[in-house]
Amino acid sequence: MAVVAGVDFGTLNVRVSIFHHERGRLGAATADYPLHRTPADPDHATQSHFDHLRALEAATRDALLASGVAGSEVEAIALDTTGSSVIPVDDRMQPLDEYYLWCDHRAWREACQITRAARQNGLEALEWCGGVYSTEWGFSKLLHWLRHNPEKRERFGSAFEHCDMIAATLCGVKEPAAAMRSVCAMGHKWLWNPRWNGLPPEEFLTGVDPLLAGVREKLQGQYATSDRLAGHLTPEWAGKLGLPAGIPIPVGAFDAHWDAVGAGIKLGDAVNVIGTSTCIIGMSETVQLVPGVCGVVPGSVYPGYTGIEAGLSATGGIFDAIARRAGSTVKALSEGLEEYRAGQSGLLRLTWDNGDRTVLVNPELGGVTLGWNLTQTARDELFAAIEGTAFHTRIILERMEERGAPVRRVINGGGIPQRNKVLNHVYANVLNKPVLVPSGDVTSLGSAIFAFMAAGTFKTIEEAQAALCPPHCTVEPDLASVAVYERLYEHFRNLYFALGSPDAKPAFLGAVLPDLRQIAEEARKR
Repeated sequence: MAVVAGVDFGTLNVRVSIFHHERGRLGAATADYPLHRTPADPDHATQSHFDHLRALEAATRDALLASGVAGSEVEAIALDTTGSSVIPVDDRMQPLDEYYLWCDHRAWREACQITRAARQNGLEALEWCGGVYSTEWGFSKLLHWLRHNPEKRERFGSAFEHCDMIAATLCGVKEPAAAMRSVCAMGHKWLWNPRWNGLPPEEFLTGVDPLLAGVREKLQGQYATSDRLAGHLTPEWAGKLGLPAGIPIPVGAFDAHWDAVGAGIKLGDAVNVIGTSTCIIGMSETVQLVPGVCGVVPGSVYPGYTGIEAGLSATGGIFDAIARRAGSTVKALSEGLEEYRAGQSGLLRLTWDNGDRTVLVNPELGGVTLGWNLTQTARDELFAAIEGTAFHTRIILERMEERGAPVRRVINGGGIPQRNKVLNHVYANVLNKPVLVPSGDVTSLGSAIFAFMAAGTFKTIEEAQAALCPPHCTVEPDLASVAVYERLYEHFRNLYFALGSPDAKPAFLGAVLPDLRQIAEEARKR
C-alpha cells in the first residue's frame, strides 16, 4: 500500500489530504490562519509564517485521523502554496517579517519602476513575463520591504517564496544558500531563467535601486523542478506532524500549477483554477512568448514542458465583496441565478476590483459596473460579475491563441466550479467552447501526485493522473446564449482596453481609474 500526504496552502487556510495510490483520497482536514489587512491601506495583505506552521500541524494530524491511516504509513509529503508570497529572512532562515501575500499590492510603484528600467535596458527577462512586471511578484515586494524597513536591512539574509520557505523549514535547512528554490515560483515571479544565467544581472538590479545591491547573490541556490527533492522531513517536524522522519519532500510549486495537474491538464489545455482569484495555466512543447501573460517558464507545470501562467487578480474575492456589501453571502445571493439568461441583468461588469493581473498587468485599476438603474439588485451584480470574469478569461485565452498557444480544451478547476454550476454554464457560453469540470474535488491532488512521484510509486505524472484524477463532466455552450454574449463581449473588449490602458484614446479614459485611486490614497493620508 502506498500512502502520501498532499498539502495545499490557500489564501485563508491550509488543506492536508491523505491519498492512497489506488483508492484515492482517504481523508482530509483544513486549518485556518488570519489574513492581516488594514483599513488604512487596502493594498496591505500579510500573513505569519508561524500561523502557517501551526495550521499545518493541526490539519495534518486531523487529516490522519479522518483517513484512519497511521502516520507511520505515509511515504512522502508534498506542498504547494500561494504566490508570489514573499518572506524576508535572516542568514539563519529566521523570518524578519510576515509574508507579503500574493494579493498584497503595496509595491505597485516598485513594479512600475522595474518595468520602466527593464524597458530602457532591453532586459530580455521582461519579455518572458509578458512585457510588464507586476506588483504581485517577488522583486517588487522585496524592494518595497527594503525601502520601508530600514531598521531590519542589516539582518536581511535572503527572501523566499512561501513554497520554498515551508519546504526548507520542514527539511531543517538553516542557511539560505542550502535551500532548494522552485523553478515554478522563481521563473514566473522573479525573472529567473537559465537562458540568461538565472536572475537578472547585478547592474540591472542596482540600477533600479541601490538597495538591491547584493540581493542577486543572496537569492542564489539550487533551482529545480518538482521532480527533484527539496530534502527529507526532520525528526523535529516528523514529531509535530505525526509522520515518519526522513520521508522525501519534493521541490514545491504554486497552488494553481499543481491544481492544474490535479484537474488533469494535458498539452493543449487551459485550466482555469478559480478560487479567490483565477490562475489560468497552460502548457506547450515549445517556448511561446505571450505579451501580458504572467510568465512562460520551462518546467513550471510539468517538468519537460513549458508552463504558461495568466489570470485574474480577483474572482471569488469579488463575489464575496458583492455579498458582503449587501449584508448577505454568496450562497444566498446565488439562489435563483440558474434562472438568469445571458445579459438579463442589464449590467456589464469589468472585474478589476483587485487590479488587472493579465493582460494589462495594471494594479491601479478598479471595478467598473455599467448599466445601473433603480431596480437592480446585488444578485444582478453577482451575475454580471460572473459574466465579467468569463469575458476577462476570454480576453486572456484569445491572447494566448494569437501567440501560438492553441487552447483545445478548457477545464474549470479550483473550488468555485465545484459549487457553482451557473458559473460553468456562463463560461461555456462566453468562451463558446465546452467546459470540462472535474467530477470530484481536486484540491491538494496535485500535491499528492508529486508526493507519489517522490515516493517512487508512479514513474510519470501522466501515469499518476490516470490513476488518481477524477473524470470530467462536460458543460456544452448554448447557441442562443452564445449569440448574446458575442454582442456583450464586443463592448467588454472595447472598454477593457480603453479604460484599462494608460495610452488609450481619448487619453482621459485611461486616466480615470488610476486617478480615483490616487485621490483616495491622498484623502486617507489627510
